[in-house]
Amino acid sequence: MLDVDLKARVGDFEIEAAFRADAGITALFGPSGAGKTSLVNMLAGLEQPTQGRITVRGEVLFDGDQGIDLAPEQRRLGYVFQESRLFPHMTVAGNLSYGRRLVPEGIAKVDYDAVVDLLALEPLLKRRPRTLSGGERQRVAIGRAILAAPRLLLMDEPLANLDAPRRAEILPFIEELRREFDISIVYVSHNMDEIVRLADQLIVMSQGAVVAQGAVDEINARLDLRPLTGRWDAGAVLTTTVAEQDSRDRLTRLSFQGGDLWLPHVDMAIGSPLRIRVHARDVSLALTPPSGVSVLNVFAGEVIEVGQDDGPQVDVLIDIGSPQQTHLWARITKRSQRELDIVPGRKVHAMIKAMAVDRSGLG
Repeated sequence: MLDVDLKARVGDFEIEAAFRADAGITALFGPSGAGKTSLVNMLAGLEQPTQGRITVRGEVLFDGDQGIDLAPEQRRLGYVFQESRLFPHMTVAGNLSYGRRLVPEGIAKVDYDAVVDLLALEPLLKRRPRTLSGGERQRVAIGRAILAAPRLLLMDEPLANLDAPRRAEILPFIEELRREFDISIVYVSHNMDEIVRLADQLIVMSQGAVVAQGAVDEINARLDLRPLTGRWDAGAVLTTTVAEQDSRDRLTRLSFQGGDLWLPHVDMAIGSPLRIRVHARDVSLALTPPSGVSVLNVFAGEVIEVGQDDGPQVDVLIDIGSPQQTHLWARITKRSQRELDIVPGRKVHAMIKAMAVDRSGLG
């Protein structure tokens, strides 16, 4: 879907990025100043690399050696910015129609009514941007970008300027976009909750360079990336399926490769896929199967890595045993590590309280 290998200088800042992304949602993650926005601007043609090559779905957008540098309007990439950038003199309907007018001759147009329905824009069509909430403006901006029939949608921290309720409002629309219109997205964010919920692939940037890329769960399982992916919020990403709804106790059982996980009720149908994050700080370890405890979720496993840290705590990576390795993180004190002799190869039981599982990223 996307093949990038480029170098660039933005002021005194150097960017060197090489990666390939498949169809779906690819997240660019990293701290502020890592070069994420500059990289996306180069994909869009708003900034020019010094050298390299950018290819989208087999078409070369930029090639420094061959002198190819398509103008932004020739690249057919949709772009949703942090700010909606709607035309203030146009109604919502006018802004949406403008996007549709950008579709080149010979390219199939996206169904206008389908976009309006999906993004729940019907009640807003006659209003002007200044009368809309931040979340409503971003929904219109997304609709305008989709109606331009892009081959790839770029989203540069589209939820960064929204409060938590508005972010929660927009996330389901972005999830549905990919399914409904089969469009690939490059999604820039420094919010790991958004990435865990939305992304298929994760590219981590630091100081202008791509330092890691891979599946979201694989990247989150790497102890060496903790300084970039976040120490406090670090945890394992589990891809699960809703397997049971316990109406009596208001619990939901999620099934995944490592076993079953009970959570407080999640309002989703049986069989629905759901990706969740289990924070390392919410996982405790025992050397023997625990008994007489209130914890519902206990997984037998083996320690495969112990992190290095100067503080009083240490992160432990555990394989909880399945045909394809499923990892959990646990954050324990160094005293516990020493007294329990937590080293690679040690058999342990990982305990997760049902109430502790991060629900902010649930679909």
